[in-house]
Amino acid sequence: MEKKQYSVEAIQTGTVIDHIPAGKGLAILRQFKLLHYGNAVTVGFNLPSKTQGSKDIVKISGVHLDEKAANRLALFAPEATVNVIEDFKVVQKMRLNLPETISEVFRCPNANCASHGEPVKSRFYVRNQSGQTKLKCHYCEKTFSRESVAEA
Repeated sequence: MEKKQYSVEAIQTGTVIDHIPAGKGLAILRQFKLLHYGNAVTVGFNLPSKTQGSKDIVKISGVHLDEKAANRLALFAPEATVNVIEDFKVVQKMRLNLPETISEVFRCPNANCASHGEPVKSRFYVRNQSGQTKLKCHYCEKTFSRESVAEA
């Protein structure tokens, strides 16, 4: 029997975020504060992928992301999957859906937006238009492509 060799070690219990576009793994670690849990985190960068060419992967031992948190990932890695692991086996595989709204994650690119000068939390309405993710600011009501909106 042939023994499989994995680039990133398996975890007994926790969450695996797989199929992250190469180079986005650090942004996901930072945005989702995955190191703040105090649990073991394993990250693989630029790993071979049959479908993407190369990918990043993040494994968090002992932590389970709920569906709301998993869907926030769609703003960074729409093709990613979130796998819940129990006893070294995938017990749930979540496909991501864009959330309807997102708060405190991005800054509005409009310099005249009220969110820049007022003590308010950023808030965007999320839409998918022709395969493109668009964010509409709650305050100035301007719509931006996901790529043009910076992280808060």
